[in-house]
Amino acid sequence: MFQSKIDAPPRRAAPAAAAHAVTAHAVTARATAVRAAVAARTPWSAGTRRDSLFLAAGLPFGLPCVILLVLPSGALLPGLALLVVLFDLLTVAQRSRVRALRGLEVPGRVPPGAAWLVRLRAGLTWRQAAHHLLAAPVQALCAASVLGLWGASIVLLGFFGWVWLLPPDNPLRAAQGWTTEGAAATVGGLLLLAVTPWLVALLAAVDLWTVRALLGPNRAELLERRVEHLARSRVDVVDAADAERRRIERDLHDGAQQRLVSLAMNLGLARRTLKHLPPEALEVIAAAHEEAQAAIKELHDLVRGLHPAVLEDRGLDAALSGIAARSPVPVHLTVDLPGRIAPTVEAVAYFTVSEALANAAKHSRASRVDLALHRAADRLRITITDDGIGGADADRGTGLTGLRKRAASVDGSFTITSPRGGPTTITMELPCEL
Repeated sequence: MFQSKIDAPPRRAAPAAAAHAVTAHAVTARATAVRAAVAARTPWSAGTRRDSLFLAAGLPFGLPCVILLVLPSGALLPGLALLVVLFDLLTVAQRSRVRALRGLEVPGRVPPGAAWLVRLRAGLTWRQAAHHLLAAPVQALCAASVLGLWGASIVLLGFFGWVWLLPPDNPLRAAQGWTTEGAAATVGGLLLLAVTPWLVALLAAVDLWTVRALLGPNRAELLERRVEHLARSRVDVVDAADAERRRIERDLHDGAQQRLVSLAMNLGLARRTLKHLPPEALEVIAAAHEEAQAAIKELHDLVRGLHPAVLEDRGLDAALSGIAARSPVPVHLTVDLPGRIAPTVEAVAYFTVSEALANAAKHSRASRVDLALHRAADRLRITITDDGIGGADADRGTGLTGLRKRAASVDGSFTITSPRGGPTTITMELPCEL
């Protein structure tokens, strides 16, 4: 036993080895990343060629401002006005350059055909002006300078290859000192050849950032666009749900309900004609007949709850009149709707009012409900007031929460006032058009 304890390996050796392996792996990964970055910035790498082409394609965008500078003073204002008119064309060209050479899409915010007042009020128009009048010329000047370093590095690097073309009396071809100066030129060419790819990459990144920042939407505009997209998506979802509800109602009405009606008719016919059957069989037929009739009534109520035909055929006024007539609590209905509203909004208003009246009949102990619908401009205002015991809280009741969600699904508002002892007033405002 003593010998086994001596031969046992130290317990801390494994964690130390594991930590050393992790450190070695991190160092190796870092060294690999450095080598990859250096390899990507060599003069012959694909990234350097791509960045150089990107900068070269941006040189023409500095020409408009150069032309403005050389114009006489009398033609300066007309030239500037022409440049402003060409803002959209220059913006499209810049976005096309980024899309073709970088594979990035720079979205616009103001439509090209928008009114001038709208365009002047939009921040993107002023950013376009800043880009085309300031950033593009500076970028073109810097790009020309950096791209010129390629030629300078090649000229200096090949000093010993072209110096013999100089005239004999040139100091570079003199017997004394030309070798030292040539060596310095060659070393300078090598340094330029090593540094230029990094300068090209830096300037290309700045150019790309400038185009995206000044010719694309800012964060506020992106959020606004996202909100618009979500609003459209919400409307599409609500319309799709309403269409699906209509389809289910149609299938049930034309399919299952018709079959049940046919079954009930056959059972009723058998109940009246087959008098010679035993009393037990007649009782079974009578029970089946009554069950079929009850199923027809339940299915009729279900179909009407999915999407009442009267709502689609005659509108919200007639549909709510039917709800008021069937309510166990007397309902005084006032409707002021000069015309039809969006079908989706009609469906939301119908089901919201139906559920609110059901809640009032079930929980409020009310003896009267006043229901008023009024259209003001492009908003539909619905007010439901009962004389019940009050105390309704939308934060605690799932039914009232459902009403609020229904109203919010079409960008509507829902408020409830229900003090203890009553009365309870529910107010909803829905858009007439989506």
